[in-house]
Amino acid sequence: MILIADSGSTKTEWCIAEGNTLLQNIITAGTNPYFQTSENLKDEIRYNLLPAIENRQVDSVFFYGAGCTTHEKKQIIVEAIQSCISAPIQIYSDLMGAARSLLGNKKGIACILGTGSNSCMYDGNQIIQNISPLGYILGDEGSGAVLGKLLVADCLKKQLPAHITKKFFDQYELTAYRILDQVYKQPFPNRYLAAFSYFLRDNLDDPAIYKLIYNSFHSFFIRNVMQYKDYEQYPISFTGSIAFYFQEVLKDVAKSLSIHIDKIEKTPMNGLIKFHS
Repeated sequence: MILIADSGSTKTEWCIAEGNTLLQNIITAGTNPYFQTSENLKDEIRYNLLPAIENRQVDSVFFYGAGCTTHEKKQIIVEAIQSCISAPIQIYSDLMGAARSLLGNKKGIACILGTGSNSCMYDGNQIIQNISPLGYILGDEGSGAVLGKLLVADCLKKQLPAHITKKFFDQYELTAYRILDQVYKQPFPNRYLAAFSYFLRDNLDDPAIYKLIYNSFHSFFIRNVMQYKDYEQYPISFTGSIAFYFQEVLKDVAKSLSIHIDKIEKTPMNGLIKFHS
């Protein structure tokens, strides 16, 4: 049996599979070795993953995670897993997970739109080009964190219709002080901001909300996808909750740019199980 993990900033999805069959699915907190220590990750695995696995024998672990881009960061994950599970471990970036899941052994462009955003050109075996996402402050166009950031900023600066702003502040019982404290003084502001994507989804029929999302997706295509040479010649696919739940807007933007989207998946897990089988 193999254990596959898909880890983003918000949550980690663990799946135990045998061949092409999913046996068990477990959700734990998100991980990122840029912001967490090996000890933090050990606790999450020890107290929230292992009890759910019970006595299953894991033969191999394949971990795909945000922030797993250098040997040093990968080792943080390896040390945390090795302390709890005795099995060979392979660590890859979440972007490699997206590429393998969406494209398998085909060449194409794989994109992530979740709490953060990212993209790559994949040759069917490895990532050959990546436009740096730059994080939610400098980039991450179209991501949950950026959509939440735009929503909050537009509400605070009175750039959205009054009824939307009032509804937003009333629904979450927010004040400017509470927002600024969460964003500038508390950990994981990207998770905090991304959580407001639920409000955007619930109010998507409002023209101002639709426009906010549309413009951010448009920036994602212009600043990321369209930077790859001959991008229009390859299949372009997406994974991530933002891509999935806002796929109609995403398709509208793609159509306006004469871009064809091949597939949109909520998570990469089904594709990864198929890839590793």
